[in-house]
Amino acid sequence: MPRSVFTLQVRPDRLAEYRERHAAVWPEMLRALRDAGWRDYELYLRDDGLLVGVVETDDLSAAQAAVDATEVSARWEASMAPFFVTGDGSGSGSGKAELPLVFDLDAQLTALGEPTTAPTGDPS
Repeated sequence: MPRSVFTLQVRPDRLAEYRERHAAVWPEMLRALRDAGWRDYELYLRDDGLLVGVVETDDLSAAQAAVDATEVSARWEASMAPFFVTGDGSGSGSGKAELPLVFDLDAQLTALGEPTTAPTGDPS
């Protein structure tokens, strides 16, 4: 299943409120993400405001476009924009920077013909 990882920068003075908002995302926003093809979507937030998103989707661009086309997404993005810092210092959540994959343990083990999980059993 294709997985994408991206980063954003949350304003450090807004971290507590950002966490609160994401503790109970609007149900209609959750459904819009699901219906647009977002699966196993998680956000991780560091104390300096670095936000890392991980999502499984067949096509991130298409899934993003599908969710962007919804009315609830426009409302959600507008309500969240003040929480973000972009490269030019303006507030916006649209500055997602997708991270390219540089290492995949399972892929490399598979290429070697090795199992991707550690052997189990009695070591004696």
